[in-house]
Amino acid sequence: MNKLEKMRNYADLPIRLAVGFHLIYGTQDNVFSWNRMLEFRDFLEIFGAPLPLASAIISVYAQFFAGILFILGWKVREAGAVMIFNFIVAILLVHLNDPYPNIYPAISMLAGAIFLVLNGTGHVSLQHWLESKKGN
Repeated sequence: MNKLEKMRNYADLPIRLAVGFHLIYGTQDNVFSWNRMLEFRDFLEIFGAPLPLASAIISVYAQFFAGILFILGWKVREAGAVMIFNFIVAILLVHLNDPYPNIYPAISMLAGAIFLVLNGTGHVSLQHWLESKKGN
């Protein structure tokens, strides 16, 4: 087994940290400010989102908590599946006609979520630590 193959158990870490940080950073203002949440509701309403306030709250909190789970490395596949749905909806509802630089963050989040659903977590994760404790 070559050195790169041995590092496979750590491949998820930079993806989890980058995507998780971006999700938290991008939603924390809505989580901690009701006025910002209402601005997001108004934004979604412009694009015809169903139940714009509920859609805003669900999307914001799903992203925020998925970001936390990604960073911790716990329930990553489940959080990733939610983010796949979230970002497909975001791309189709809001970003489909955007120029590439504006759609790129959503595409990156979607790609990161797909990677994490398919690969799960490696050795540097809460999931791995909890599973190793069970084995003792």
